[in-house]
Amino acid sequence: MKIRLDQLPSHLNPLKPIYLIASDEPLQQIEAVDQVRAAARHQGFTERVLFHAEAGFDWDLLLESANALSLFADRKLIELRIPNGKPGEKGNKAIEAYCQNPSPDNILLIITPKLEGAIQRSKWFKKLDQIGIFLPIWPVEPSRLPNWLKQRFQQAGLSASPEAIELLTDRIEGNLLAASQEIEKLKLLAIDGKVTAAHITDSVSDSARYDVFGLVDAALQGDIRHCLRIISGLKAEASETTLILWALTREIRNLSEFSYLIHQGNPTDQVCKQLKIWPKRKPLVQQAARRHREKDFRSMLQHAANIDTAIKGLAKENIWDELTQLTLKLAGVPTQI
Repeated sequence: MKIRLDQLPSHLNPLKPIYLIASDEPLQQIEAVDQVRAAARHQGFTERVLFHAEAGFDWDLLLESANALSLFADRKLIELRIPNGKPGEKGNKAIEAYCQNPSPDNILLIITPKLEGAIQRSKWFKKLDQIGIFLPIWPVEPSRLPNWLKQRFQQAGLSASPEAIELLTDRIEGNLLAASQEIEKLKLLAIDGKVTAAHITDSVSDSARYDVFGLVDAALQGDIRHCLRIISGLKAEASETTLILWALTREIRNLSEFSYLIHQGNPTDQVCKQLKIWPKRKPLVQQAARRHREKDFRSMLQHAANIDTAIKGLAKENIWDELTQLTLKLAGVPTQI
């Protein structure tokens, strides 16, 4: 059954055998996954097993875990993360077999990026759709972002002026994870729970030197010295490497698609609208696209995938060094330094 994000709470009691949460928007996906986890704990699924279905994954492990009895007779939540959203032939068969006879002692939670149409026409997906929940989560449209921010402020016990919401909307440019972090900081700055444009400005100023989005902008501008200074600051502050990689990867993926569409002869304004590139970012994107070929962006995306593997502990690399190299590639440095 396909549902919307706002319908999820009504489909958690009782829990369905399988949940598939697919999204390219990290904050909403994380919060949806947390809702399923909380419901599972509340309903007695106290053991949690996690699988990352990457290249070389042994799909027999999924069925073995589903059939294995817990040492403590606890019911299990089995989380299956498929980073590319494509289980492959073996994965298709394993998930389809799981769907044939799901155990009442297990809940299977599958987490993927946005799923392609071909995946949604596969046998395993159709089986899952019959007995479980499919929750695709889409990015918040720019026109809806101010209202989304207003609701998040209210949930945090804050009220924000229209000017404050407009300023924050301009700053985060659709990144909901960044918005959530900014609102948490604003709890400390707001007096009597009221957020003004001045509070937004102060919060931005406090993080302007070393924030993740400043790093992306510096890379788009080709400002190598500034990139190195921001990376150093982020490292010193023990910033989340996952968030840094996400921001870089999102920008590189957009640039790859931008470069491809432009070279196909599509008008720049049309491409920017299609890719939801905000007007103030258009010059930055064009500057970076002129500096690289489309195949350069594909190479950077492969580099980003390798860093993701290292962050998950599946490869022995210096993550901060690799993030620096990726940033400098985007900024225009042709070789590793």
